[in-house]
Amino acid sequence: MKIKLIVCFVLLANTFFGQRISESIETKKIGTRAFTIVTPPSYESSPEKKYPTLVLLDGEYLLDPFEGALKYGNYWDDLPEMIIIAIHQNNGDTRFTDSEFDDAGFPSGSGAQFFEFIGQELFPYLESKYRTLPFRVIAGHDTTAGFLNFYLYKDNPIFNGYISLAPEMAPEMESRVADRLSKLTKPVFYYQATGENDLAEINEKATELDTNIKAIPNQKFGYLNDTFKGASHYSLVIKAIPNALYFIFDGYQPISMLEFQNKILKLESGYTDYLKKKYEDLYTKLGLQIKPRLSDFKAIEAAIMKNKAYPEFQTLAAYANKHYPKTILGTYHQAMYYEKTGNFKKALKEYQKAFSQEEIRELTKEFMLNKAEDLKGKEDNPTEEAPTVTPAETPSEKQE
Repeated sequence: MKIKLIVCFVLLANTFFGQRISESIETKKIGTRAFTIVTPPSYESSPEKKYPTLVLLDGEYLLDPFEGALKYGNYWDDLPEMIIIAIHQNNGDTRFTDSEFDDAGFPSGSGAQFFEFIGQELFPYLESKYRTLPFRVIAGHDTTAGFLNFYLYKDNPIFNGYISLAPEMAPEMESRVADRLSKLTKPVFYYQATGENDLAEINEKATELDTNIKAIPNQKFGYLNDTFKGASHYSLVIKAIPNALYFIFDGYQPISMLEFQNKILKLESGYTDYLKKKYEDLYTKLGLQIKPRLSDFKAIEAAIMKNKAYPEFQTLAAYANKHYPKTILGTYHQAMYYEKTGNFKKALKEYQKAFSQEEIRELTKEFMLNKAEDLKGKEDNPTEEAPTVTPAETPSEKQE
């Protein structure tokens, strides 16, 4: 019995917490390098799914707080699952030699070799063995936070997101990072955090970089700077990590009550377009291909009802049929359009279609047939009639 309980516990642990894998590769540039891979909880059960990656410099001590924040956010569907690559650097002077730069402020010696190792050896290895998406984030603390900025010096940087925690910067970095951000064309997210009680030199350079970035006109990148009151060089890290992740993945979260009230309800039209754009942006900006959440369909339905924009049920029905084709969802929205515009006979027939479709959440066959029953004998009193709408495919839909 005890053995069975232990086996069950292990299986449950893998389901909720994913798996940690100790890895090492023999590199051409810097010898054997060790790192820890953390696969997401769904990795084994969803063999077709790919994941964005998070590279942690100073991986030994940054892994636990980052993994904890991601697990918590994913539990509430606020943050996506990621494959974490925690590079081991806390052996002697490794983190300093890995971050070496010359007097001109560019990677040199062992720093240049480590820089090339990540792009030329580590990522090809990861992509050959793990199911990764092109969206990549890198994070570091003090020395390694300064180092990660070097990837922005490239015309086509290999990372999409940068989390710089109390950076110790190379010469001219406070100017060069801002200059590079102003010239990038690909979507990039840059996060910097400092603590009020950290070293003056760190805070002064970080403040100068913040000023330079904020002065960039027509910014095409995402940027957030946090200065935590009362925080030290070390305590700022635990404060900054969730802020950084929620900043980079802003928009991933389901539609909240605040978003519903302050944005969606205030629209004069285009409620379904708002929903479509939300998921298009997840694909174009973050590379995340996600089926629209049912709770978000409910939010758009509520907005349509609140503002009496009943024709939009047509576009919502088409969008539902695209993503949930065998279910009652699209039929329900189409029937709602007919009912709310006084086309009761068409609405009755539409509700009856649910008998041959799959139930989805509260949209059961019984619910739909009861709706049809309520309309029997009711005379049509149409207020408007709109053509059936078939929305054009979006980039994310074409990938499905």
